[in-house]
Amino acid sequence: MTTPFPFTAVVGQDDLRLALLLNAVSPAVGGVLVRGEKGTAKSTAVRALSALMPALDVVSGCRFSCDPAAPDPGCPDGPHEPGASETRPARMVELPVGASEDRLVGALDIERALAEGVKAFEPGLLADAHRGILYVDEVNLLHDHLVDLLLDAAAMGASYVEREGVSVRHAARFLLVGTMNPEEGELRPQLLDRFGLTVEVAASREPDQRVEVVRRRLAYDDDPAGFTARWADEEAAVRERITAARELLPSVRLGDGALRQIAATCAAFEVDGMRADIVMARTATALAAWAGRTDVLAEDVRQAALLALPHRRRRNPFDAPGLDEDRLDQTLEEFAGDDEDPEPDPDTDPDPGTDPDGGGDGGGGPAPDPGVPGGVPDGDAAGVPPEAGEGGTPEDSPAAGAGSGERSAVRAAEPFRTKVLSVPGIGEGAAGRRSRARTEHGRTTGARRPRGALTKLHLAATVLAAAPHQRARGRSGRGLVVRRDDLRQATREGREGNLVLFVVDASGSMAARQRMSAVKGAVLSLLLDAYQRRDKVGLVTFRGSAAEVALPPTSSVDAAAVRLESLPTGGRTPLAAGLLRAHDVLRVERLRDPARRALVVVVTDGRATGGPDPVALSGRAARLFAAEGVASVVVDCESGPVRLGLAGRLAGELGGTAVTLDELRAESIAGLVRDVQGASVAPSVSTVSTSRRAA
Repeated sequence: MTTPFPFTAVVGQDDLRLALLLNAVSPAVGGVLVRGEKGTAKSTAVRALSALMPALDVVSGCRFSCDPAAPDPGCPDGPHEPGASETRPARMVELPVGASEDRLVGALDIERALAEGVKAFEPGLLADAHRGILYVDEVNLLHDHLVDLLLDAAAMGASYVEREGVSVRHAARFLLVGTMNPEEGELRPQLLDRFGLTVEVAASREPDQRVEVVRRRLAYDDDPAGFTARWADEEAAVRERITAARELLPSVRLGDGALRQIAATCAAFEVDGMRADIVMARTATALAAWAGRTDVLAEDVRQAALLALPHRRRRNPFDAPGLDEDRLDQTLEEFAGDDEDPEPDPDTDPDPGTDPDGGGDGGGGPAPDPGVPGGVPDGDAAGVPPEAGEGGTPEDSPAAGAGSGERSAVRAAEPFRTKVLSVPGIGEGAAGRRSRARTEHGRTTGARRPRGALTKLHLAATVLAAAPHQRARGRSGRGLVVRRDDLRQATREGREGNLVLFVVDASGSMAARQRMSAVKGAVLSLLLDAYQRRDKVGLVTFRGSAAEVALPPTSSVDAAAVRLESLPTGGRTPLAAGLLRAHDVLRVERLRDPARRALVVVVTDGRATGGPDPVALSGRAARLFAAEGVASVVVDCESGPVRLGLAGRLAGELGGTAVTLDELRAESIAGLVRDVQGASVAPSVSTVSTSRRAA
């Protein structure tokens, strides 16, 4: 067995270590989500924690680690008689990203259940992790249905396996720790909320600290056992402190003053629901116990807020997590040491002039202004409406950007919800929410012989397959004689995630400020839709004389949003180069992930300039997509009273369809974004299907 790196030898990462230790003291805190760039000791720290967990007394021979002092009355291996017990270290169980549902929750032997009426249950990872640590590396890449099962078990403290009327339940209380790299995609907000605490980690920029990290890592790699032995005293001291804090925890008093500070803080930062209040209370109590105190202080509440609230303030994937610490301090000071309702004091307004949408987080706090990337020129920052300085100017005319140089980036318009753009046909890609696909979850559409282990039994088909052979098999009595060849796997239809590849025209013809802002807003809206539907996204841009892959296919839609925000415009329109580069991206991605189907979204006015016969060249490039049956949509950005219809012609060459920005956008009334109600986009999807069949 590999010797884990000592927990106390981890350099820096104070917040990460504190969050893990608080959960070791009080598992009721609800686990930790560790977010950060690669190579920041996330996995090292989590694996090192297992060596500090106190040893467990378990019932001998119980596969579910029941406590001899209070065995689970519903344990599948029970009932347990008072008697033999054993002591063993707490387990740390790792859940692989590619694990199956059966591996996570366990599996029932359906054949024995049908033929013999026996509940033959093989425990899964949730049973192994009971009373220990369950670690999910790259939790943001875990399939949605596995995340749901995992978090439901963490919330209820039990795991349920239901198969064709056969039910098994067992206790599953564990310390849940997940790590993720935000560059590879985000968790859904409702799943973020299920983690008690979150920590942002980053590599130190201090040379001395980085030197110490390298020194310790090299020493560990050269002699793991010897290096661990040198840290044995520190490890033992932390282990004893965890045990002492656990014993002190029931005696910690959470006074009304601290409770008011917790409630006021959660209200001030407008977090949803009451889970944040409960997690903050448990975290503050664990902090006091860790410090050896029996009273919760304001400093405990402040630290609890920094760990429990940042990830609960996200409203969409483009919001940066974080808290305005000045605002936090003002709230805590206002409600400090007073159990009665304080009198409002206009001179000490905790947040004067704050934007009700949360704009107070933009200054000085850790949460950056989402509009900063790319910025706008100083002239636009003065608050002059576009109509006053831009509308109707020569810059808005088609000729304004045809040969112009590079222009600085403009901000995207407010995003809106879009109609669903889906790939026609039925795929077999990764689970998602966009296009039809054959999946393990969804509505049952038929049955087939199982390939490998049986996961979803089609009961009626199994009975029909076994019924003709009952006399030959010597059936007697009421039981049905079922053999392996009779079993039928249910085929199900659900939804898959696709690769949505954006091909964005950034040439001079798109450079008018109002127009490019609207274009970016439309792409940002489609990116938000891709996030909600669990798609991978990629971004190809073209301008000047060439095209570039601004973002290779990834699950991180917020990374695509950042690249889009900082996108400059100007120069000629090498449309053919953009299409050819997108074709290359799809070819490479098809080798990496052949089951994931693609949807190409071309955002352009359809013009092509530069080189000999650019229109014909772009037409030939577009026909490559049509020949391969790639689903495509052209977002027509042409504006003005005179329109050439070039985007529609491009859509015909692609074998797809075209929608205008007006058709894609939702109407905005008083700043509230409504759903797209028109029927223009839905026919576009069917048109894609028709065009593909014609091609």
